[in-house]
Amino acid sequence: MLGNFSYKNATKLYFGEDSLSYLNEELPRYGKNVVLIYGGGSIKKNGIYDDVLAILKANGKNVVEDGGVMPNPTADKLREGVKLARAHNADLLLAVGGGSCCDYAKAVSVSVHCDEDPWDKYFARFEEPDCEIVPVGCVLTMTGTGSEMNGGSVITNHDTHQKIGHVFGDEVMPKFAILNPRYTMSLPKRQMVAGIYDIFNHICEQYFSGEDDNVSDDLAEALMKSVIRNSLVAIEDPENYEARSNIMWAATWALNTLISRGKTTDWMVHMLGQAAGAYTDATHGMTLSAVSLPYYRHILPYGLQKFRRFAIGVWGVDAAGKTDEEIANAGLLAMEQWMRKLGVAMRLSELGATEDMIEGIADATIILKGGYKVLDRAEVIEILRKSL
Repeated sequence: MLGNFSYKNATKLYFGEDSLSYLNEELPRYGKNVVLIYGGGSIKKNGIYDDVLAILKANGKNVVEDGGVMPNPTADKLREGVKLARAHNADLLLAVGGGSCCDYAKAVSVSVHCDEDPWDKYFARFEEPDCEIVPVGCVLTMTGTGSEMNGGSVITNHDTHQKIGHVFGDEVMPKFAILNPRYTMSLPKRQMVAGIYDIFNHICEQYFSGEDDNVSDDLAEALMKSVIRNSLVAIEDPENYEARSNIMWAATWALNTLISRGKTTDWMVHMLGQAAGAYTDATHGMTLSAVSLPYYRHILPYGLQKFRRFAIGVWGVDAAGKTDEEIANAGLLAMEQWMRKLGVAMRLSELGATEDMIEGIADATIILKGGYKVLDRAEVIEILRKSL
C-alpha cells in the first residue's frame, strides 16, 4: 500500500532540439538584471554561451557572469556568488550547465536576501528559507542529477570535509528548464557514464525502500530498464539522438519527486558517496558507483523480496530452480556486469580514496533511516573498506 502523500512540481520544461528558443518566452516574466551562471567554460567552446547571451541581449537584459562553478560547488564559491548577485540586484539566476550549476544557482537563490551564512543556515542546520527567493532558470548541458526539476542543492565544504545536500521546497525549484539532448553530446565519455549511473542510482534510492507492490515501483522499474537499454546504445554511439534524448528525459523523471511518492526512500548510497566525495573531490556519479554494490550486498538480506523483484523485473533473471537469495544475488551480478560495460568506477581507490581516509569518511556520512537497515558506524566502515 502506498503511503499518504502530496505532489506538486513547479518547473516548466521545454524539451528538444529547438527548446532554447523558448527562452524568449520566459525572459519577459522576470526583471532586467540576470546572473548568468556556468562552469569551466565548455559552453564557450561549443557555442551554447553565444546563443544564450544573444537571446539575453535581444531581450534587453543586463547580464553579469558568474563562471567557474566547479563540479562539486563549494561553500566559498557560494558565498562569492551571493555577493555578486546582491551587487547586481539579481532578478533571475540563469544556470547554463549541468547539475552542479543548477544546484549552485538554487543555493544562491535562497541566500541573496538572507542575513546569515548560507552554509550554516541551510547545509549545517537544514533550515528553510525565510527570505525573498531569487528565481532560477536552467539550460541543461549534462544529464544525471535531475536538478533541473527539483529543489535539491548539494554543496561541499572543504574546511569541514563535508558534502551535504538540502532538498528545498517547491518555491526553490527552477521556474523553467530547457533540455536539448544535443547539448549533452560534447561531454567526454567519462562524464556521460557518470551521469548515467547517477540517474540509475537515483531510481534505486527510491525503489529500495518498503516491500509494497505499487505504482511508484512499477514506474521505477520502467525507468531503470530504459536507462540500461539506452546507455548501452549511447556508449557505442554517443551521438545517437534517440538514446541521448531518452537518457535525458529519464534523468528528469528519476528525481523530480514523482517516483518517491508513497515511499520512505533510502539515499544511503548518496550519503556514503557524498562523504567520500568531500575527501576526494571525485565526480559524483563515480563515488556512487564505487560504493553501491558493497552497500546493496550488505542490506540485501533485510530487503530480500525487493532485491528478488529487482533481479527478475529489471534484469530478467530466470528464477527457475533458484532460492530467493540466489535470484537476488544474480540481479546484483547483472547490475555489476552492466556497470563494468559502462566503465564507471568500481572502487573508491580509483578515485583517490585511501585507507587512512576511511574513519573520516565514516564520520562525515549522514545516517538516514528510510532503507531496509539503519547502519551503525561499524557497518559504515565495513562497507567503505569493501568499497576501497
